[in-house]
Amino acid sequence: MLSAFQPQAIYELKPRDKSRIESLLAYGDRLLVGLGTGSLRIFRVNETSSSPNERDPAIENGDQPPQSPTKLKAVDLLREEEKFSRRPVQQLAIVKEANLLVSLSDGYISLHDLQTYQLVERIERTKGATCFTVTSNVVKDAETGVPSLVSRMAVGVKRKLLCWTWRDMEMESNEPVELAMESTVKSLNWVHGGGGMVRLVVGTDPGFSIVDADAAGKGEAEGEGVKPVYKPASRQDTTSGELAGVRFAAVSSSGMGYMGMSSWVPKPMATGLFEGEVLIAKDVNTLFTDIDGKALERRQVPWSLAPEAIGFSYPYMLALQPPEKGTLQIRNPETLTLLQTIGVPSASILHIPQPNISLAHAGKGFLVASDRIIWRMNALPYDAQLAELVERERFDEAVSLLTLLEDTLINDKLGRIREIKTQKAVSLFQQQKYRPALDLFTEAEAPPERVIALYPRSIAGELSSIHDLTTEASEPENGTEDEGGKADDPPAKEVPLPATPSKGMLSKFKSGHARKESDTATVKAAARLDTDNMSIRTSKASPAKPAAPADKPLEGEDLKFAVRCLCSFLAQARVQIQKYLSTDGKLRQDPPELDAESGRTAFANLLPSSLFANHPDLPKINWQAELLTTAKLVDTTLFRAYMLALPSLAGPLFRLDNFCSPSVVQSSLYKNERYGDLIDFLHGKKLHRQALEMLQKFGKGEAEHEDSVPEGMKGVQRTVAYLKQLPPELVDLVLEFVRWPLGLESGKGMEVFVADTDFAERLPRGKVVGFLRDMDEGLEEEYLEHVVGELGDGTAEFHQRLVDMYIARLKKSDGDGGDEGQTKQKLEMFLRKSTAYNKLATFRQLPTDDPTFFESRAIVLSAMGNHKQALSSYVFQIKNYAKAEQYCNDIYVRQQQEGAEEACLIDSHVTHEKFTSYEPQSAMSEKDNVFAMLLGLYLLPPPSQEKRWPQALDLLSRHGARLPASSTLDLMPDDLAVSELQDYFLNRIRNATSVLRESAVVKSLAAVQRSNTERAWLIGPDEMAEVGRKAGRNRRVRISEEDHCKVCHKRFGASAVRVYPDDGVVHYGCVPGKNVKGVEGAGESRRRVGGRGQGQGQRGWG
Repeated sequence: MLSAFQPQAIYELKPRDKSRIESLLAYGDRLLVGLGTGSLRIFRVNETSSSPNERDPAIENGDQPPQSPTKLKAVDLLREEEKFSRRPVQQLAIVKEANLLVSLSDGYISLHDLQTYQLVERIERTKGATCFTVTSNVVKDAETGVPSLVSRMAVGVKRKLLCWTWRDMEMESNEPVELAMESTVKSLNWVHGGGGMVRLVVGTDPGFSIVDADAAGKGEAEGEGVKPVYKPASRQDTTSGELAGVRFAAVSSSGMGYMGMSSWVPKPMATGLFEGEVLIAKDVNTLFTDIDGKALERRQVPWSLAPEAIGFSYPYMLALQPPEKGTLQIRNPETLTLLQTIGVPSASILHIPQPNISLAHAGKGFLVASDRIIWRMNALPYDAQLAELVERERFDEAVSLLTLLEDTLINDKLGRIREIKTQKAVSLFQQQKYRPALDLFTEAEAPPERVIALYPRSIAGELSSIHDLTTEASEPENGTEDEGGKADDPPAKEVPLPATPSKGMLSKFKSGHARKESDTATVKAAARLDTDNMSIRTSKASPAKPAAPADKPLEGEDLKFAVRCLCSFLAQARVQIQKYLSTDGKLRQDPPELDAESGRTAFANLLPSSLFANHPDLPKINWQAELLTTAKLVDTTLFRAYMLALPSLAGPLFRLDNFCSPSVVQSSLYKNERYGDLIDFLHGKKLHRQALEMLQKFGKGEAEHEDSVPEGMKGVQRTVAYLKQLPPELVDLVLEFVRWPLGLESGKGMEVFVADTDFAERLPRGKVVGFLRDMDEGLEEEYLEHVVGELGDGTAEFHQRLVDMYIARLKKSDGDGGDEGQTKQKLEMFLRKSTAYNKLATFRQLPTDDPTFFESRAIVLSAMGNHKQALSSYVFQIKNYAKAEQYCNDIYVRQQQEGAEEACLIDSHVTHEKFTSYEPQSAMSEKDNVFAMLLGLYLLPPPSQEKRWPQALDLLSRHGARLPASSTLDLMPDDLAVSELQDYFLNRIRNATSVLRESAVVKSLAAVQRSNTERAWLIGPDEMAEVGRKAGRNRRVRISEEDHCKVCHKRFGASAVRVYPDDGVVHYGCVPGKNVKGVEGAGESRRRVGGRGQGQGQRGWG
């Protein structure tokens, strides 16, 4: 059990002294003892040299009483007031601020001087007093906020309650506040809450009441400020006929009463616990309430006997058992677990010193006394208490104790809580409770390294402690073990980490030991009956269970289950790491922010504990490197765990950004023949060369285990798909490993360069073109067509190279019509569309005597601007007059469009209009007219050619309007019949008539547009006219002599005015600048357009 307090007997009456100790009072270094003879003894308490850490287990466990005082006196008798009282001194207290000592004796409350102990006054009004209580605390004035020291004394006199108040050493009133109670007052206790709130708990036979002394003193109605304490709804017994709102601990005939028990009625007791929490008790029944008496839903304290007295010594709850039992119980007020039992024979007095003001950790060094001995309970250091609880594996109690303690009393409170929870999780893991253990690891934010070390090498790798642990544990198995287990103690202490994944491995180290109390009792305390015998009995009293035989190491289904539990912990740790570490291994906040108190980062819990022990200078720690190491450990272990217990989840893990160790993952996946996942992992880790080398072996059939290679890995498809995912920066690696797919299946291999992907489009094209040229010119041509045709690359080098390849192929063609015609069509189409190739160099490459290149030469000449030579090729070499005419039409239309665009750039008033093929001939120079060039070639051919009259007449009939009239008629011979030119003249006349009619239509439309504009300017928009309002220049506003400005409230007279769109009128001078908004035209200053009457609705201009 826990050793929270060390008992020390500080005073014992001598054998010849017939007095009895009746009351105690301790304050400062003084101890006042009231005796049964009416005497008062004053002692000075000395600090003994004995250390509180020197414990006596027999005393702590209640087996033996504490030893008598040693030769070094703990107290010195200063004086004795023999005539202090004529009767036994039943109770003592002080009002230090008033320098008063208060005593209860012979049914009266007496006030004595605190220095001389002489009687100052016996309060006659307290005749028949049974108990009293005193408290002091700091209270702030509600109005001024000035703090003052307030002391209160409450006295129970039969069925009355009297209350005196001292404020700053002066009594507020000579007359006390008097309250009538329903029954004789049996106990009084002051309790404190937040904000200086103070309440008085009054215990009577009918039950308990909470009294607000301030409200009771101010109230005029009887019973104001008194509130009974009722049972909670969950504890009201509906089967016994009790109605709702039954008082707690009430003596009634409906329940189990005390009338048949020799008229004995248990004493009501109460004590304040933590701020705002109260414990009230009667017999073995207890109830927890808040400071206002509202019951809390908490279970009862498991007492087997009614205590003699209860109290609170921060942070423990105290219960003094009846004198015949002679024990003091120390319990955790939160879990109600019995932590320590101290033997104090025949003790009946429990005195907790009153704090000087209001301290949360009050009640230190309380006193326990029998009728002849006084014991002082020395509290042990909290660190020692926590260490003892952890040593006894009372982890829940240790965490509860840390939760109860204030932060200032414990260094790194949160860190201690996490450490204890981690140790409990380790203990649960040793007990093969894997799921609760890993959940607790997650809750405690345990370092992943510590958790991973609990698993075998197949999961933890070199970090595992299983190998060494198993070796050390195997040695004592061959020898004999004694009952005490001494032979097993040294190996257990040599284990560096409190962890083992072996089933039953812990029994090898602890076999024969007495069973320690674990947190199992704490967890199940609410479900079992906690009797005093069970609580007091220690582990030594219980027989040791025989050690369970050691099982095999953790393996099989048990290992898989434990690993599945580990997966959830590692996944959570991985999420926490991603909050601080980016996917590229750099801190999201560099340098990280350090905590002002601990000097650690927010992710310090993820790092190994040994890091802070080995690096006392925290600012010099490389946080990024340490967190990256932890991330690699977590991801690698998670991968191993998935491969063992959940293989289907391993693939999604490394397809995401991860920090897995490449060597571990690669060997594991290769061993398990998961080649597809291995390739994905290598790609994610950017180990592209290793992946491509492996794919090359699989694709060529050169793998060692060819039968185990999946079909998807064979051939070039998988390699091509991998190469398509590589960025342009790795072009050298792409060109290195694309060679063999191009050699086997060039069509699939070219997908690396011509696929519709971002990476393929951003590859360095010059390097790719040079590589494909060395491989095969056909592949180079395919890539150039893709780059120029689909991607629109305007590089002159690529365009010229493609033209050269087309020309060279046509020159080498052996007359294959299909291939030659396709190539010729590609060349001509490319020459028409492209403008980036070298036209002069291309023209020089085209043969002059090969009919295959005649049209290509014409296209190049056209691109060079030599239209006459190009038309000559169409007319005399190709002899295709339709193409020649179409060529002229295309050139003519393009020239017209270029002229219109140039006119728009020069004159902004020129609008873009639909182009018509019949424009005035003056728009174009006669010498640049391509139709005139073609007509000249028809009628004035070279000497070796004949005139082409039919083609010329057809040209005149279709495009006569585009030809210059004067030069065209000059070309006609004198003997040509006029009837032959009939179509030409009709075309000219029709074109001229169309131009005139179009001009007339445009003129009429312009007149209509002008008329509409003038109408809107004069009378306003049509919408205004439809509603009967006049606008535009006809708008009118009528101002009468009674109208006045809404800004200055003066009449307008002959002043200049300003009219707003809503017809509101103000003085022009009342609108200074643009900052003043228009005044709403309401009231007399608003008039309608056109002289409309007043009082009509507001309207704007629309």
